[in-house]
Amino acid sequence: MSEPLKVLCLGAHCDDIEIGCAGTLMTLQERHPGSRFDWVVFTQEPGREGETREAAARIHGGSASVEVLDFRMSYLPYEGAKVKDHFEKIRLRVNPDVVFTHRLEDRHQDHRLIAELAWNTFRNHLVLEYEIPKYEGDLGQPNLFVPLSAEIAARKVDLLLSCFPSQAKRGWFRRELFEGHLALRGIECNAPAGSAEAFHARKVCV
Repeated sequence: MSEPLKVLCLGAHCDDIEIGCAGTLMTLQERHPGSRFDWVVFTQEPGREGETREAAARIHGGSASVEVLDFRMSYLPYEGAKVKDHFEKIRLRVNPDVVFTHRLEDRHQDHRLIAELAWNTFRNHLVLEYEIPKYEGDLGQPNLFVPLSAEIAARKVDLLLSCFPSQAKRGWFRRELFEGHLALRGIECNAPAGSAEAFHARKVCV
Protein backbone atom coordinates (compact mmCIF):
# COMPACT_ATOMS: atom_id res chain seq x y z
CA MET A 1 0.00 0.00 0.00
CA SER A 2 1.33 3.48 -0.88
CA GLU A 3 2.40 5.86 1.86
CA PRO A 4 0.00 8.66 2.89
CA LEU A 5 0.64 12.08 1.33
CA LYS A 6 0.29 15.65 2.53
CA VAL A 7 -1.58 17.51 -0.19
CA LEU A 8 -2.17 21.27 -0.30
CA CYS A 9 -4.88 22.60 -2.62
CA LEU A 10 -5.04 26.33 -3.36
CA GLY A 11 -7.90 28.05 -5.16
CA ALA A 12 -8.76 31.67 -5.76
CA HIS A 13 -12.51 31.00 -5.79
CA CYS A 14 -15.00 28.43 -4.58
CA ASP A 15 -15.16 25.64 -7.21
CA ASP A 16 -11.66 26.27 -8.68
CA ILE A 17 -10.06 23.32 -6.90
CA GLU A 18 -12.95 21.06 -7.79
CA ILE A 19 -12.92 22.02 -11.48
CA GLY A 20 -9.14 21.83 -11.69
CA CYS A 21 -8.25 18.66 -9.84
CA ALA A 22 -11.15 16.92 -8.08
CA GLY A 23 -10.61 13.74 -10.08
CA THR A 24 -6.92 13.65 -9.22
CA LEU A 25 -7.69 14.23 -5.53
CA MET A 26 -10.12 11.29 -5.60
CA THR A 27 -7.49 9.16 -7.33
CA LEU A 28 -4.79 10.08 -4.80
CA GLN A 29 -7.13 9.28 -1.94
CA GLU A 30 -7.69 5.81 -3.40
CA ARG A 31 -3.99 5.19 -4.02
CA HIS A 32 -2.70 6.72 -0.78
CA PRO A 33 -5.12 5.92 2.07
CA GLY A 34 -4.72 8.11 5.12
CA SER A 35 -3.42 11.10 3.17
CA ARG A 36 -3.95 14.59 4.59
CA PHE A 37 -5.67 17.15 2.36
CA ASP A 38 -5.57 20.86 3.16
CA TRP A 39 -7.71 23.22 1.09
CA VAL A 40 -7.39 27.00 1.09
CA VAL A 41 -9.85 29.10 -0.92
CA PHE A 42 -9.13 32.82 -0.90
CA THR A 43 -12.47 34.43 -1.83
CA GLN A 44 -16.14 33.70 -1.40
CA GLU A 45 -19.57 34.98 -2.29
CA PRO A 46 -22.68 34.64 -0.13
CA GLY A 47 -23.59 30.98 0.24
CA ARG A 48 -20.63 29.63 -1.70
CA GLU A 49 -18.48 28.60 1.27
CA GLY A 50 -21.02 25.90 2.06
CA GLU A 51 -20.82 24.63 -1.52
CA THR A 52 -17.05 24.19 -1.30
CA ARG A 53 -17.23 22.53 2.11
CA GLU A 54 -19.82 20.07 0.85
CA ALA A 55 -17.72 19.27 -2.21
CA ALA A 56 -14.58 18.71 -0.13
CA ALA A 57 -16.51 16.45 2.26
CA ARG A 58 -17.81 14.38 -0.66
CA ILE A 59 -14.32 14.02 -2.10
CA HIS A 60 -12.51 13.25 1.14
CA GLY A 61 -15.24 11.86 3.35
CA GLY A 62 -14.95 14.72 5.83
CA SER A 63 -11.22 14.25 6.45
CA ALA A 64 -10.00 17.40 4.68
CA SER A 65 -9.10 20.66 6.38
CA VAL A 66 -10.94 23.43 4.50
CA GLU A 67 -10.26 27.15 4.97
CA VAL A 68 -12.38 29.66 3.03
CA LEU A 69 -11.18 33.25 3.27
CA ASP A 70 -13.07 36.44 2.49
CA PHE A 71 -10.73 38.44 0.29
CA ARG A 72 -12.61 40.43 -2.33
CA MET A 73 -13.25 38.42 -5.47
CA SER A 74 -11.62 39.77 -8.67
CA TYR A 75 -9.48 42.16 -6.61
CA LEU A 76 -6.86 39.78 -5.19
CA PRO A 77 -3.84 41.52 -6.81
CA TYR A 78 -4.87 44.76 -5.08
CA GLU A 79 -4.76 43.01 -1.70
CA GLY A 80 -1.49 41.27 -2.54
CA ALA A 81 0.36 42.08 0.68
CA LYS A 82 -2.43 40.63 2.85
CA VAL A 83 -2.72 37.57 0.62
CA LYS A 84 1.06 37.07 0.85
CA ASP A 85 0.86 37.32 4.64
CA HIS A 86 -1.68 34.52 4.64
CA PHE A 87 0.55 32.37 2.47
CA GLU A 88 3.23 32.70 5.13
CA LYS A 89 0.75 31.41 7.72
CA ILE A 90 -0.02 28.42 5.48
CA ARG A 91 3.69 27.68 5.08
CA LEU A 92 4.17 27.54 8.85
CA ARG A 93 1.46 24.93 9.36
CA VAL A 94 1.69 22.80 6.19
CA ASN A 95 4.71 21.08 4.64
CA PRO A 96 3.08 19.40 1.64
CA ASP A 97 4.36 16.64 -0.60
CA VAL A 98 2.45 18.23 -3.48
CA VAL A 99 0.78 21.60 -4.05
CA PHE A 100 -2.11 22.02 -6.48
CA THR A 101 -2.65 25.57 -7.67
CA HIS A 102 -3.61 27.71 -10.64
CA ARG A 103 -1.51 28.08 -13.78
CA LEU A 104 1.01 30.92 -13.89
CA GLU A 105 -0.17 32.01 -17.35
CA ASP A 106 -3.85 32.04 -16.37
CA ARG A 107 -5.39 35.28 -17.62
CA HIS A 108 -7.66 35.70 -14.62
CA GLN A 109 -5.85 38.04 -12.26
CA ASP A 110 -6.99 36.24 -9.09
CA HIS A 111 -5.84 32.87 -10.42
CA ARG A 112 -2.51 34.25 -11.52
CA LEU A 113 -1.71 35.83 -8.15
CA ILE A 114 -2.40 32.60 -6.27
CA ALA A 115 -0.10 30.71 -8.68
CA GLU A 116 2.67 33.29 -8.29
CA LEU A 117 2.51 33.22 -4.49
CA ALA A 118 2.38 29.41 -4.46
CA TRP A 119 5.70 29.31 -6.29
CA ASN A 120 7.10 32.09 -4.12
CA THR A 121 6.15 30.29 -0.92
CA PHE A 122 6.73 26.61 -1.76
CA ARG A 123 10.07 26.69 -3.54
CA ASN A 124 11.24 23.19 -2.59
CA HIS A 125 7.99 21.37 -3.29
CA LEU A 126 6.26 19.66 -6.18
CA VAL A 127 3.85 22.25 -7.55
CA LEU A 128 1.25 21.14 -10.10
CA GLU A 129 -0.77 23.81 -11.88
CA TYR A 130 -4.31 22.80 -12.79
CA GLU A 131 -6.56 24.06 -15.58
CA ILE A 132 -9.77 26.09 -15.52
CA PRO A 133 -11.62 26.23 -18.86
CA LYS A 134 -13.16 29.68 -19.33
CA TYR A 135 -13.86 32.55 -21.71
CA GLU A 136 -10.27 33.79 -22.00
CA GLY A 137 -9.22 30.79 -24.11
CA ASP A 138 -5.99 30.38 -22.18
CA LEU A 139 -5.71 26.60 -21.91
CA GLY A 140 -2.11 25.64 -22.67
CA GLN A 141 -0.16 22.49 -23.39
CA PRO A 142 0.09 20.53 -20.12
CA ASN A 143 2.89 18.05 -19.57
CA LEU A 144 1.59 15.89 -16.72
CA PHE A 145 -1.55 13.77 -17.03
CA VAL A 146 -3.56 11.79 -14.48
CA PRO A 147 -5.83 9.20 -16.16
CA LEU A 148 -9.14 8.85 -14.35
CA SER A 149 -11.27 5.77 -14.00
CA ALA A 150 -14.73 5.98 -15.54
CA GLU A 151 -16.22 5.99 -12.04
CA ILE A 152 -14.07 8.88 -10.82
CA ALA A 153 -14.63 10.93 -13.98
CA ALA A 154 -18.39 10.55 -13.53
CA ARG A 155 -18.15 11.36 -9.81
CA LYS A 156 -16.26 14.55 -10.56
CA VAL A 157 -18.80 15.86 -13.05
CA ASP A 158 -21.75 14.88 -10.86
CA LEU A 159 -20.11 16.59 -7.89
CA LEU A 160 -19.61 19.85 -9.78
CA LEU A 161 -23.20 19.97 -10.95
CA SER A 162 -24.76 18.98 -7.62
CA CYS A 163 -22.53 20.88 -5.18
CA PHE A 164 -22.54 24.25 -6.94
CA PRO A 165 -26.16 25.25 -7.65
CA SER A 166 -25.10 28.91 -7.49
CA GLN A 167 -23.26 28.43 -10.79
CA ALA A 168 -26.08 26.72 -12.69
CA LYS A 169 -27.07 30.02 -14.32
CA ARG A 170 -23.66 30.37 -15.98
CA GLY A 171 -23.72 29.24 -19.60
CA TRP A 172 -20.37 27.47 -19.38
CA PHE A 173 -21.05 25.56 -16.15
CA ARG A 174 -22.51 22.46 -17.78
CA ARG A 175 -21.92 18.74 -18.02
CA GLU A 176 -20.84 18.83 -21.68
CA LEU A 177 -17.97 21.20 -20.98
CA PHE A 178 -16.60 19.22 -18.03
CA GLU A 179 -16.92 15.86 -19.77
CA GLY A 180 -15.42 17.26 -22.96
CA HIS A 181 -12.41 18.69 -21.15
CA LEU A 182 -11.76 15.36 -19.44
CA ALA A 183 -12.12 13.54 -22.76
CA LEU A 184 -9.73 15.91 -24.54
CA ARG A 185 -7.01 15.36 -21.97
CA GLY A 186 -7.84 11.67 -21.94
CA ILE A 187 -7.13 11.24 -25.65
CA GLU A 188 -3.89 13.23 -25.30
CA CYS A 189 -2.52 10.71 -22.82
CA ASN A 190 -4.33 7.63 -24.19
CA ALA A 191 -6.16 7.17 -20.88
CA PRO A 192 -7.57 3.63 -20.61
CA ALA A 193 -11.05 4.85 -19.63
CA GLY A 194 -10.90 7.87 -21.93
CA SER A 195 -10.75 10.64 -19.30
CA ALA A 196 -7.89 12.49 -17.61
CA GLU A 197 -6.94 15.66 -15.81
CA ALA A 198 -3.83 17.53 -16.89
CA PHE A 199 -1.33 19.78 -15.15
CA HIS A 200 1.65 21.98 -15.82
CA ALA A 201 4.66 20.61 -13.94
CA ARG A 202 7.51 23.12 -14.35
CA LYS A 203 10.01 21.59 -11.95
CA VAL A 204 10.14 17.95 -10.88
CA CYS A 205 13.03 16.65 -8.74
CA VAL A 206 13.53 12.88 -8.78
